[in-house]
Amino acid sequence: MKYRHSTLCLFAMLAACLLFLQASNPTQTSSDELRPAGAFASIQNKAERSAAIFREAGKVLLHPRCINCHPSGDRPLQGDDSRPHMPWVQRGLGGLGVAGMRCAGCHHPENFEPAGIPGHSPWRLAPARMAWQGKTLSEVCAQIKDPQRNGGRTIKQIVEHMSEDGLVGWAWHPGPNLTSPPGSQQRLGELFQAWAKTGAVCP
Repeated sequence: MKYRHSTLCLFAMLAACLLFLQASNPTQTSSDELRPAGAFASIQNKAERSAAIFREAGKVLLHPRCINCHPSGDRPLQGDDSRPHMPWVQRGLGGLGVAGMRCAGCHHPENFEPAGIPGHSPWRLAPARMAWQGKTLSEVCAQIKDPQRNGGRTIKQIVEHMSEDGLVGWAWHPGPNLTSPPGSQQRLGELFQAWAKTGAVCP
């Protein structure tokens, strides 16, 4: 009976510790959220607010759904662990694959759920000059702003790309075997709009 009482006390203490840790860590689930641009309104300094907004958008930009299509080499990545793509495909002209191994050969306009193959038309890699893999968020930001490395886009066009591009939007509908970035494409677009309006400052 004494042993049973000690065991119950131990379980009670463990449960109390777990409850305390959860209560003392309110940001525990913040990685699953994408705060709205209005959440940064209290930052008085405009440049600091702009950088903070971009850091929030970075939760999406540095997620595997984005990194996998912005690899540092000519081989795409796949999965939530960003492993090298199998089969051994290459970037090819326009990021659409090489002859005999075109992206569209496997990636159709819709996700093919039975095989877990993502789909969108077109399915392609980002240009090599827009490689994000292995870079810091500050480096990615500088890249996004640089017309020499962003396809000649203006900040306004970058905002439109993040807000409206279908391949960007696919990231939130990747199929059952892949995780999605936090938030939504609409929330990401709103963050980019707010970032642009505050001067498009990099963190």
